[in-house]
Amino acid sequence: MTKRTTIFSYWRSALLHLYTWFQDLRARTRYFYVKAFLVFVLLNLACFWWALVTAYPDLLGGEKAIEYVLTGFPVSVFGAVFDSLSLLVTLYIVRRAIESTSNLSFFGYLSVDLLIAILATFWVLFVFIVSGWLVDLILAQPETLADRKHLYHGRLLGVLRDPFGHESIRNMYFGIVMGASALIPTLLHILLACRSMLLSGLSLVGLRRRTAG
Repeated sequence: MTKRTTIFSYWRSALLHLYTWFQDLRARTRYFYVKAFLVFVLLNLACFWWALVTAYPDLLGGEKAIEYVLTGFPVSVFGAVFDSLSLLVTLYIVRRAIESTSNLSFFGYLSVDLLIAILATFWVLFVFIVSGWLVDLILAQPETLADRKHLYHGRLLGVLRDPFGHESIRNMYFGIVMGASALIPTLLHILLACRSMLLSGLSLVGLRRRTAG
């Protein structure tokens, strides 16, 4: 019981320190949320190009190269909208977690970020459906929103039917890279939890040595 409490104490302390630093940065930065939105746009654009170049480099040399190049821009904007909203939700969750009086409540609040990561998966699908449709309108290509929905629905079913197939792995890799920015809060919580367990373990070892001595 002592070890568990110590882990949460380290975790809560680290999260409070990070939250305080972030709020101080926000207070010192003019137009913070506007700048944060622009950073998210650039981050999503970088993720899009990294995923495209590493997973589908052949698409950049085909007839639809211009379509994929243009798709990156609405994808980045829509992705930044989700990331900005998830930032506000995460800040609220972290504040409530820090203010919680029990370890169970603390862990429960932080677990909500897992739901954000799951929602990001469906958001990525929605974004690519709408973005592809918008680009088709700009390029005057005969493709409807229903056609785009059918295309990505087929890719999703392909992943479910054959998750270890070559094309499925490429699609999953692309989706994970595109959702990387939404995974940041979850990965941060995992990192802080691992750090807290390590510090707690080292503290327990030191306590036992002092007791034995």
